[in-house]
Amino acid sequence: MSNMDRQRTSKLKHLLQTVPPGFMVDTPWLTRHAISRQSVSAYVKRGWLERIMQGVFRRPFAIGDNPEARAGWKIPLLSAQWIMGHQFHVGGISALSLQGHSHYLPLGGSFVLYLYGPDVPAWLLKLRTDAHVVRRSGALFEGDAIGVEDSEFSLSDTELVLSPWRWPIKMSIAERAILEAIDELPKSESFHTIDTVFEGLVNLRPRALTELLARCRSVKVKRLFFVYADKHAHAWRKHIDVSKIEMGHGDRALAPGGRLHPTYRVTVPADLLPPEADHGA
Repeated sequence: MSNMDRQRTSKLKHLLQTVPPGFMVDTPWLTRHAISRQSVSAYVKRGWLERIMQGVFRRPFAIGDNPEARAGWKIPLLSAQWIMGHQFHVGGISALSLQGHSHYLPLGGSFVLYLYGPDVPAWLLKLRTDAHVVRRSGALFEGDAIGVEDSEFSLSDTELVLSPWRWPIKMSIAERAILEAIDELPKSESFHTIDTVFEGLVNLRPRALTELLARCRSVKVKRLFFVYADKHAHAWRKHIDVSKIEMGHGDRALAPGGRLHPTYRVTVPADLLPPEADHGA
């Protein structure tokens, strides 16, 4: 065997050891690992890789065919995060839903997958999956990684049932996710949806909330958070150190036809006002 053949064999072995069945790589990853276009074409011809779209390849599933896994968003996302090393996380209403805090689906029924960060790959936005992917910048907080943790999938997850790999998903904790979700108001989420989610957030951690609110760059988000927090009055509310949180100055008009909240000076639907508020304000 020539040196060139040994090198090709070594690169193929590395590919098969690094990329689990069903997972994906893109052209930049292949280039970083010195796998040439000619080699990629040969791998596709021999069935070691499948061409999913321009510049994206999948290692075929090891056992039979799994239509649900092929259409699912989880394996492509984990491929981007853990194999290709892209820096982003799942957040907002998506993270809350995956953590069991929300069962909301928009009209049409597809799962909306909010991805935050500077490095969401373009192909992940174009790939056809069972989710509608929405990209956000991740600039809501000072320090992009604050409140982002690795979250384990259920071992019974049907999309990953054929794979022994159980990489966690990089995801906002609930305290960060609710602030990201509030940031979508009023254009991309409804006040009612956030209100319904907020009702179930009984176990948030006040120390984490205080730190996140102190590092949140949006006055709108901070004020609306306290509108909801005061309305629902969960036990954690009284333990937030408001003295560390800059709330800004002046009124904020957000909800068309809404009413100005007497405490937080932001327009909201009337059902978010405190009971004693003057509804004519």
